[in-house]
Amino acid sequence: MSIPSWAVVSGLTAGALAVVTTLAMQAGGAPVKTPEASSGSSPKPAPSHPHTTPPPPPVPANSGTGKRIVYSLSQQRVWVVPPDNGPVATFTVQPGTVPAKPGRHYVTGHYPQRTGSDGVAIEHVVFFEYTAETWIAFSAPVDDKVTKPDPSLHTGAIRVHRADETKIWNNTVDGSTVFVLR
Repeated sequence: MSIPSWAVVSGLTAGALAVVTTLAMQAGGAPVKTPEASSGSSPKPAPSHPHTTPPPPPVPANSGTGKRIVYSLSQQRVWVVPPDNGPVATFTVQPGTVPAKPGRHYVTGHYPQRTGSDGVAIEHVVFFEYTAETWIAFSAPVDDKVTKPDPSLHTGAIRVHRADETKIWNNTVDGSTVFVLR
């Protein structure tokens, strides 16, 4: 009795697919289960996902209550806390060379566009403190290039990307609370 040619070809094709699949899994870094690997008594940790972004930090507990802007000096981060427990926006910022003083402050002025003390064209300027003979304010560079300030300058500019600065601008009026933490 002879084996039909179609059965031989099918068997060879199935064998080749099994070999190619095994090689592809090995090349892709996937572990191949062997009797030794599958007989281990301790479970292996789940693979980490290097592209998973951790959630942003929550609003600090010691930052006041109600609608406010919270600015952490140590984290170089701002939280925009709207009224009525709405969604909180948070993002990092680039502080100037003169830090804000920790504590409660109030917005003292809004300017749609200006030139900063460092010569940068800025927009959505929100002033909230005067210290060390300079104003402290959130602002966005018109070109959206947020960079470290020249260390030789005496500036209270807290630079923010335009999309984020719009959140501060839209959620403050003169008299709004800005709470600064260390």
